[in-house]
Amino acid sequence: MTSKLFASLLRNHLTKKPHLRRHPFSTAAAAALTEPHEETTAGITMKGVKISGRPLYLDVQATSPVDPRVLDAMLPFYLSRYGNPHSRTHFYGWESDDAIEHARSQVAALISASPKEIVFTSGATESNNISIKGVLHFYKEKKKHVITTQTEHKCVLDSCRHLQQEGFDVTYLPVESDGLVDLEKLRSAIRPDTGLASVMAVNNEIGVVQPMEEIGKICKEFGVAFHTDAAQALGKIPVDVDKWNVSLMSLSGHKVYGPKGVGALYMRRRPRIRVEPQMNGGGQERGIRSGTLPTPLVVGMGAACEVASKEMEHDEKRISALQQRLLNGIRDKLDGVVVNGSMERRYVGNLNLSFAYVEGESLLMGLKEVAVSSGSACTSASLEPSYVLRALGVEEDMAHTSIRFGIGRFTAEEEIDRAVQLAVQQVEKLRDMSPLYEMMKEGINIKDIKWDQH
Repeated sequence: MTSKLFASLLRNHLTKKPHLRRHPFSTAAAAALTEPHEETTAGITMKGVKISGRPLYLDVQATSPVDPRVLDAMLPFYLSRYGNPHSRTHFYGWESDDAIEHARSQVAALISASPKEIVFTSGATESNNISIKGVLHFYKEKKKHVITTQTEHKCVLDSCRHLQQEGFDVTYLPVESDGLVDLEKLRSAIRPDTGLASVMAVNNEIGVVQPMEEIGKICKEFGVAFHTDAAQALGKIPVDVDKWNVSLMSLSGHKVYGPKGVGALYMRRRPRIRVEPQMNGGGQERGIRSGTLPTPLVVGMGAACEVASKEMEHDEKRISALQQRLLNGIRDKLDGVVVNGSMERRYVGNLNLSFAYVEGESLLMGLKEVAVSSGSACTSASLEPSYVLRALGVEEDMAHTSIRFGIGRFTAEEEIDRAVQLAVQQVEKLRDMSPLYEMMKEGINIKDIKWDQH
């Protein structure tokens, strides 16, 4: 297979570098052939940070590694089957077009949809923009109102703010302390001119799974189009567009062990949902998303969806055991550890923890041997506490200390054990330097202290 050839090339590359040190537990050991960082026998230096080897990868919500079976499916369309899928006059175009349509069927099958309802895009961000702006622009004569939640992905919130600047009304529903939507608040927010409700299926920061069927029933009852960002749900939990009664669904390739740069948009045909295209061009994808489709990426997303349909049940059992191993390992050795978001309605591969009495940025920097994040990759450059956690009512100091551990298909038990060891060591180190932690151990209620203002 092609992946065996790739693996052979990788081995040859590694044997030419006897000084290369890789983290013994890292899922990222098989890295790119050319790596933009300085490697020495003393470790790796990148962006001024020095570490002993490639970190453990526990940030699967940010992106997932490409499954080797997906790479096998993609490579021929880079090397020999490179035709433009929109070229209708010769064999190269025909075989690429066939591959696109096969991928369309693979994506549709994973969400119980028709292939005719799948539109390929560059990713979930584009799909969200088409859904939110496209629907309201198309129905603008009658529909002026959108409902969403305060914990949506930034691209959904920014799309809604864009609509507000154009004169549309947006209701941002609060969530409960467990991260779930109050269905009665959703029902009461619907107006006669509500054109769309947009609720994320699985939250990217805290992993909570919203009651999609119940939300779909409410939207159907009032005749409101229902959109969901399902980037974190695809291939992780069962998705059925009819059971959920969604009108539009945004999907991403690189969150399901496929390539970056490709996504999809599900658009219901019966009853038909219409959107105003957000891009003008050659009219590809029924005019909804113009531009030449990147055949290798689309093929990769289709293959990733087919692999997910076969592996989902096994992945869920295995990842659930690893999540418990991680949570129990940390809680057995540390107090003051809080799980953010519902544990009952949660995707098992997402574990968002806050550690009391530590400074969040110091904790994250101290865990440089573990690739984790403090929230969404799209907002991680901000030093502000996560807006998702603040929406749950998490106090600012605890929101600042949150770490999102992302567990995936290729995560090993040894990686979990090492992550537990490093997290415990760093939290204990920071607490040893914290006067607040000392006061807590002495039985002083810190919240009762009145601090002098100078």
